[in-house]
Amino acid sequence: MEPSLAPEPPAAPSPAASPAHKRLTHWSPEVFAAIEWRRFEAVVEQLFAQAGFETRAQSHGADGGVDVWLHSRHAGGAPVGVVQCKHWQDKAVPVSAMREFFGVMASHGLKRGTYATTSRFTVDALTFARANGINAQDGDGLLALIAARTPEQQAALLATAFDGEYWRPTCPSCGVKMAGRTSRKTGERFWGCIHYPRCKTTLPMTKAAASGLTA
Repeated sequence: MEPSLAPEPPAAPSPAASPAHKRLTHWSPEVFAAIEWRRFEAVVEQLFAQAGFETRAQSHGADGGVDVWLHSRHAGGAPVGVVQCKHWQDKAVPVSAMREFFGVMASHGLKRGTYATTSRFTVDALTFARANGINAQDGDGLLALIAARTPEQQAALLATAFDGEYWRPTCPSCGVKMAGRTSRKTGERFWGCIHYPRCKTTLPMTKAAASGLTA
């Protein structure tokens, strides 16, 4: 989650519109492209729950480098692992991000960690992950894990992905759905928090989402 500050007061929010993507019926890379970051985190959390972990996620606000905490169902108390999620489309996760995640693991005294992304990892990031016991799961790897689930589990994961306004991003700071806005300076579309000016968090808007809002 990487919020930024709006450089200018936004124009009035766009009215609610049809989703930029239709709900898909089978798992594919297009599912990750269609859903927002919070839906992706929910899918990853559910994958671990299906694998037998007790999970605890933080939906918004400062997460300290952890998106999902993993606990053993057979041993209560402290977490046994942590998960970091990055809902990126074209940008590869760099080794610097992997080092930061390893530092988070170490600060909690944990040797188990998973870094999940819809995108991919740089070669250096993968090398670091293998050397330090980090489970690096890119988009293809996650789809392979999902494909290994039962048809019922796959359907449940898909329902989680497309739950609610799956296409409209959640404000990382406030945990509310964001509104489509237009920059007065550039005319470009972006997502802005509905609590502006109290919250100045913005997120970029894909061309597909912008097209859906104006359709």
